[in-house]
Amino acid sequence: MQLIPEILLVDDHPSVRSGIKRAIESAGMSCCGEAATRAEAFAQIAHKSPDAVVLDLHLPDGSGLDIVQWIRKHSQEMAIVILTMSDEESHLIAAMQAGASAFVKKSAPINDLVSALKSALAQPKNFNAPGIVSALKNSQAACALTPRELTVLQALSLPGTNSDLAKSLFISEATLKTHLAAVYRKLGVCNRLGAVNKARNLNLLT
Repeated sequence: MQLIPEILLVDDHPSVRSGIKRAIESAGMSCCGEAATRAEAFAQIAHKSPDAVVLDLHLPDGSGLDIVQWIRKHSQEMAIVILTMSDEESHLIAAMQAGASAFVKKSAPINDLVSALKSALAQPKNFNAPGIVSALKNSQAACALTPRELTVLQALSLPGTNSDLAKSLFISEATLKTHLAAVYRKLGVCNRLGAVNKARNLNLLT
């Protein structure tokens, strides 16, 4: 007889947990517990040893990534599915690096979560997420920026013409344009607005 997978739900919104619970039970899985905070999640995981955890990134008492890292120190077999409102590629990369099995946006259809959960249960060490290829490329591009190009990128988010930016950086406008061409190429964008938006998405702007 096949065992029914037991899933722990970690989210500070009761309505979200209720919706997930209905969906996973309809899919033949069981909800073995719920938690609304990081502290509750640690206690529930230690007590119940679920087969999988569906986990929000942003909890009232800290980051869900701390829970992912904690789980991975104790288990390589537990499936971990991040369910979040975040659209930031940096969060997706961070979830993968922490050891999550999947990353699903709350805006996605509930069936996407169920599918991700089933895949995670089958292969908990394989990270699965829409947009992961693009996110990795962007992350590599960000790492390829030189310190000077990062400084130029920071300046791009400020108001002013290219001439104004060049003066603020104490470089010539021609040198600025050379740096801009390199920044645009590495980030895969074609203009200032695109560069600023990509930089914000990658958390490169302070």
